[in-house]
Amino acid sequence: MSTNVYQLVTDRIIEELQKGNIPWEKPWTGVRSGAFNRISKKPYSLLNQMLLKHEGEYATFKQWSELGGKIRKGEKCEIVVFWKIFEKEEINDKGEKEKVTIPLLKYINVFHISQVEGVEPLKQPFNEVTPIEEADKIIIDYVTREHITFEEKASDKAFYSPSRDCVVVPMKEQYKHINEYYSTTFHELTHSTGHPSRLDRLKTGAVAAFGSETYSKEELVAEIGSATILNTLGIETAKTFRNSAAYIQNWLHVLQNDNKFIVSAASKAEKAVAYILGE
Repeated sequence: MSTNVYQLVTDRIIEELQKGNIPWEKPWTGVRSGAFNRISKKPYSLLNQMLLKHEGEYATFKQWSELGGKIRKGEKCEIVVFWKIFEKEEINDKGEKEKVTIPLLKYINVFHISQVEGVEPLKQPFNEVTPIEEADKIIIDYVTREHITFEEKASDKAFYSPSRDCVVVPMKEQYKHINEYYSTTFHELTHSTGHPSRLDRLKTGAVAAFGSETYSKEELVAEIGSATILNTLGIETAKTFRNSAAYIQNWLHVLQNDNKFIVSAASKAEKAVAYILGE
């Protein structure tokens, strides 16, 4: 593969970063398990999971009403709790005014969908998808050749475990766009090239602290590697590229937003991609 491809991707990423802050979006949807709010689709906190009696959908009286639902007569509400932060001014020991934040535990009443008439439960949130054969072939060839454990499953996490030499990614149906599945998967596979038995970026016995410079540099390598493979396959989209730039931008804040780290990471990404492609 021509080095120009790496330079092209790197230059475009830097150009995108120079436009200002871009918010990174998690490209897959979470798996709804336990109790979750019907409107936001987000699971309740662990504390609230323990407080609530049922799994599945909850909402407030107002939220159910707005959906066209009616709480059955005689049904009793449950509660979910949350912290609300209040600010107030106090005089400190030096006689100066200072703002003090006070967390207060509040609660709201909610009802489970089994207590509601006129609203149907949500169906599984997974989409029908069409895999991209050429991209799947690269994944299968690489993990087979390297004997990497590859798990695609219903999950809210994507990661590479060096100790297990294992890649885990959410299933294809969880992604809004199939190209984003491949962006995520190639990111984690790029991490796997750093294993001591391969390119040895992830040194044996060394665990880089989350958010450290070492960790951040490795994230840049993985994301540039992913963006490059998508570009090479011709399956990059404006959304996947912009999300890659946003992801890289997050880690550059740890590295004082110094673009030279991208150039350094790009040379490592070049070796990683060549390794994945068997070049």
